[in-house]
Amino acid sequence: MVTDLTVSVALCTHNGERFIRDQLLSILGQTRLPDEIVLSDDASSDSTIAVATAVIDGFHERAARTLPKVVVLRNDLALGVTANFEQAILACSSELVALSDQDDVWEPNRLADALVEFRERPDLLLLHGDAKLIDDAGALLPATLFEAQDVTASVRAEVHAGRAFALLMHRNFVTGATTILRRKLADVAKPFPPAWLHDEWLAIIAAAVGSLDLTDQRLVRYRQHESNQLGAQRLSMVGKLRRMLEDGSVRNERLLARAAVLADRLPALDTINPEYIDAARRKLLHEQLRSTLGRSRLARILPVLQELRSGRYGEFGRGLADAVRDLSQPLKGPGRL
Repeated sequence: MVTDLTVSVALCTHNGERFIRDQLLSILGQTRLPDEIVLSDDASSDSTIAVATAVIDGFHERAARTLPKVVVLRNDLALGVTANFEQAILACSSELVALSDQDDVWEPNRLADALVEFRERPDLLLLHGDAKLIDDAGALLPATLFEAQDVTASVRAEVHAGRAFALLMHRNFVTGATTILRRKLADVAKPFPPAWLHDEWLAIIAAAVGSLDLTDQRLVRYRQHESNQLGAQRLSMVGKLRRMLEDGSVRNERLLARAAVLADRLPALDTINPEYIDAARRKLLHEQLRSTLGRSRLARILPVLQELRSGRYGEFGRGLADAVRDLSQPLKGPGRL
């Protein structure tokens, strides 16, 4: 048993009374209990806190083991997912922080196995993994998380080889519900920018300044249901076609905001690879071009072809597929011609 690392759980909730009991019981049922649980509730209007408190109190009454410290933070006004997780993580006092959604279920060895990995790899900043997908009743779904996200064997091999940064510049494949990180990473990454989700931001910063890796172990049962704030889904052909017909303006503006933050923040980090800074700047140029595309599909042809020729569609996206999307998708944002 690894005893020389401490671990906190950053558990974020929002109107989670339906599932919080199962998640807390799985955390308190770990073969290696956490040293601390920080529960940050984002202005719930239901009985989330009452249910969580009852579970914790009941555990304290029955437990013959060393009990984790419990900290409960309550937001009167909702901060949103990213800011709430930032608050929870920064309130954690252990060397490691395991992120937790309110509606999942952990396998009993999740923390014990992760502690071994971090102990053996002092340079590892963030570890995430595959997960079993379950429905709202807890029944297993056909696909795993990595299958739903198309995290292929080649992607996993690239991550193991230390090339996660380049992959994350294409797309995010790190899910917070499966993530454990060194607490010091949060100090490097703060403040978490509103344009990014917390797991995506922590992943790109970890890959930029240190080491990020993944595991094929499925130590989390990642619940999919109608109330998910975030989730995993594999789009059908109909879903992909429907997405192609949606207004792309909001997406392009969101990607531009994310690229601008990354290009601004990376140069200020210590021991950053200059190639990563250059990549972030090229990514910003790419998103700036996409954000200026107008409503007229005909007028988009030349700039899209030029951008395709530059190689940036391939470097920062799905290549030709994204170029076709930019040529065909409606763009209805304000001020577009």
